[in-house]
Amino acid sequence: MIQIAFVGAGKMASAMVRGVLARRLYLPAQIGCICGTDPTGPALAAQTGIAYEVDPAKLLDTADIVVLACKPQQLASLDAAYITQTNDKLLLSILAGTPLAKLAAKFPRARNIVRAMPNTPGQIGAGITAFSAQKVLSSADQQSVENILGSLGPVLELPETDIDAVTAVSGSGPAYLFEFVAAFRAAAVATGLPPATAEKLALETVRGSVKLLEATGEDPEKLRDAVTSPGGTTAAALEVFRAGNFRQLFTEAVAAAKRRSEELAKL
Repeated sequence: MIQIAFVGAGKMASAMVRGVLARRLYLPAQIGCICGTDPTGPALAAQTGIAYEVDPAKLLDTADIVVLACKPQQLASLDAAYITQTNDKLLLSILAGTPLAKLAAKFPRARNIVRAMPNTPGQIGAGITAFSAQKVLSSADQQSVENILGSLGPVLELPETDIDAVTAVSGSGPAYLFEFVAAFRAAAVATGLPPATAEKLALETVRGSVKLLEATGEDPEKLRDAVTSPGGTTAAALEVFRAGNFRQLFTEAVAAAKRRSEELAKL
């Protein structure tokens, strides 16, 4: 009998499925997915052994938890069966920019609704997810939510008023780092290094620096200062960052992402 039904079978849903299976929280026979005509559902089922359904009523019939993992713009056009079949079920949504109020209006019979914001490193179990519930979760539902989202990495429960900021920081954050690594690589090439060498140096420098930051528990500014000798090469580079108002630019970028998340919630 299916206990968890995934509406959508994209990268994040697939990561959750693989994560809970790897942690032996559920058996493949207890998980099912549906995704319309998208080939990701049959592929995920074939790869993991979970069930794939084309009829939402059949998928949701025995499920206790429904994970809403389709595209946000598909919410309005979901089959009516999703509404009638979510009666007294726990609904866990990872739809970006979709507030609890909108989900509650769409699924008024759900016993509780959780809005979550994971990020793409969750695909390898290295993400972080924040979530907010419509009302206080029962102990069983709390454990289920933390188990499912925990398959992607660490989990934080926060007020919904913080979720737009979370979206801008950790939800969009991987793209900021990817852009930084790409800029770092391009800058290394501009110094005359071969592209392959530039890429390896940029990636390993970022990887090692994050590990050092994590291992030492030091404040990032303190570690920065430990690398910086007065009048040295690092100081020269950091002065360019300061002159270009790097921190202010970064703050404005994150603020723009938060505003857009708030705008999407109103659509």
